[in-house]
Amino acid sequence: MAAMNSITAHGPKLRSFIRPAIKEPTGRFSSSFRQSSSTKSTRNWAVASVTEDSKVVSVGKSYPKDDEKPASGNGSDDFKNPKFDGKGESDEFEKLVSRGINATIVLGMGTLAVTKLLSIDHDYWHGWTIYEILRYAPEHNWIAYEEALKTNPVLAKMMISGVVYAIGDWIAQCYEGKPLFEFDRARMFRSGLVGFTLHGSLSHYYYQLCEALFPFQDWWVVPAKVAFDQTVWAAVWNSIYFVVLGFLRFESPSNIFEELRATFWPMLTAGWKLWPFAHLITYGVIPVEQRLLWVDCVELIWVTILSTYSNEKSEARISDASEGGPGSQ
Repeated sequence: MAAMNSITAHGPKLRSFIRPAIKEPTGRFSSSFRQSSSTKSTRNWAVASVTEDSKVVSVGKSYPKDDEKPASGNGSDDFKNPKFDGKGESDEFEKLVSRGINATIVLGMGTLAVTKLLSIDHDYWHGWTIYEILRYAPEHNWIAYEEALKTNPVLAKMMISGVVYAIGDWIAQCYEGKPLFEFDRARMFRSGLVGFTLHGSLSHYYYQLCEALFPFQDWWVVPAKVAFDQTVWAAVWNSIYFVVLGFLRFESPSNIFEELRATFWPMLTAGWKLWPFAHLITYGVIPVEQRLLWVDCVELIWVTILSTYSNEKSEARISDASEGGPGSQ
């Protein structure tokens, strides 16, 4: 009690001593005061942080279910997984729908083609066995094809080239790494359209022109036709295909002709690795009216190369533009 009374008695003096020290800290006392204040503030910050963490943990414990996780102050879910947000689900749904449409197109066209080939004799195959149908179907389909060449040769060749160029572009997309049923339908349609409208009709008249230019029967005629085909005609057709596809993609003429200039020589020389050997058969063995059918069979390989050259830079530029945003060049 005596000690307490002593402290109480001297209380005003102590307060008068402490107050000016806090108000105007100087010298050695000021340094120790700052150190004490810094230590105290650090300790208070650490205590506050631990308190906040404990509150977060306690809040987390109060939401044991995944669908009851707390939202942030602005109403957004801090624990939301971007993989399952609305945009991701929408993209997955669109991709699934596109894959289903592509599969329907491929399976539908394949079924139609097989049905047409096998039912060529449907008017009088009643009573035939499966063996007889399979035996006579190829021969009778060939006869029907020859009849079509006689009645409407240009349209028949246009149909064949359109189908071949569409399938060739599909093969090209698969070769580039796209899954079987995730191909670009617009790109495949553009290639088939060019094959239908231009390749079939132009090739029909080109082979007749080639026969008129080289009407001889000497040994050098076949090599001369091959050389003419792989210089003049190859340069003309490769350029037509490249330019028309560019316009169908709604590209500017400057971009089209710039890319054509960059790919013209590689496309031409790539053809020299394939066509000279094929055209030895084309001009040496195949009759004029049947040449396009043989050429279109080889075109399944060539369109894969041609379509890749034609679409590679365009798709890369579109991809860079989409990644770079509206301001990208």
